[in-house]
Amino acid sequence: MGEPESRERWESGQSELPPGQRLQRGWPVTHYGPVPKFKPDRWEFRVFGATADTEKRCWKHEDFSALPFTSVVADLHCVTKFSMRGAEWGGVSTRTLLELAPPAPDVTHVMVWAEYGFSSNLRLTDFMADRTIFATHKDGELLTAEHGFPLRLVVPHLYAWKGPKWVRGVEYMTADRRGFWEERGYHNVGDPWAEQRYSYQEVPGDGPEL
Repeated sequence: MGEPESRERWESGQSELPPGQRLQRGWPVTHYGPVPKFKPDRWEFRVFGATADTEKRCWKHEDFSALPFTSVVADLHCVTKFSMRGAEWGGVSTRTLLELAPPAPDVTHVMVWAEYGFSSNLRLTDFMADRTIFATHKDGELLTAEHGFPLRLVVPHLYAWKGPKWVRGVEYMTADRRGFWEERGYHNVGDPWAEQRYSYQEVPGDGPEL
């Protein structure tokens, strides 16, 4: 539940970083696997799973790009211990998506799906937080392919692995299920202010059993 504390620290102008983090100049490229080739005519964003009306929603790239554009100023904290402060992220708010494709009342979590079957699970409360955004831009410029173009999720109050690059869809879930890194030893929640890096740090209630 780190988002309120993180937001208060940002709004108060405090320079303190989460524990164990160092300030990074520039933006290192970190990811697992190759950079996918973007094919706009074949790109599709899907919302599926436990939707309110049980129907799947799909957007082609040009349709997704036409959704209301918003921007947020937020930090990015990588579990590899670098932090990038005060970036302006532009794109589509997750709240916009939730309005267009509402989840069923009993949805508690989402799985964010990306290229090559990569996935990351989030509590619904984290996914719908004010500054969680499907980013297409950083500081007014389109994302590069290495940084997630055409779409990456940014969840400022959690470690950056919780916001995958090259996102292709969201699955609404009525129970938690671990994503790619969460199955491989990363913490199921990932709050940087609590330094929740690894699964061995979890306490009951943080996530499903490995």
